Amino acid sequence: MSYESRAGAVLYAKDVDRVAGFYAAVLGLETAGRDEEHVLLESRAFQLVVLRAPGASAIQVAVPPVRRADSPLKLVFFVPSIAGIRASIGAHGGVLNRANQEWLFKGWKVCDGLDPEGNVIQFRETAVSLPSTSVSTGP
Repeated sequence: MSYESRAGAVLYAKDVDRVAGFYAAVLGLETAGRDEEHVLLESRAFQLVVLRAPGASAIQVAVPPVRRADSPLKLVFFVPSIAGIRASIGAHGGVLNRANQEWLFKGWKVCDGLDPEGNVIQFRETAVSLPSTSVSTGP
């Protein structure tokens, strides 16, 4: 299905199918197109292109993934429930910080994680409240 997405990103990956599968499973994005070099994922509001990285064969990916701390970009995804996606993230090769590392930010409960290749991602849900022992101002 093709949507008129309003925002999007291109993410370079070594294993395009694995990374696209992660985002499709965790976020419910639909595959809107693919070829040997990319997978196009969409929702009504967002489009993600997972594109084979130049020199992909030389890229080393650890299991579990190691944080790619040298990237100046962090994708942010708004989800109904961080707890609700926690198991799906692990089952599809990603890592999510522990619940006690979540924090509040301007009305959102926030938690960072990694996709299967170590790209840092952030998930946000509408904040109801956090126990006082779990609240911090950032990662």
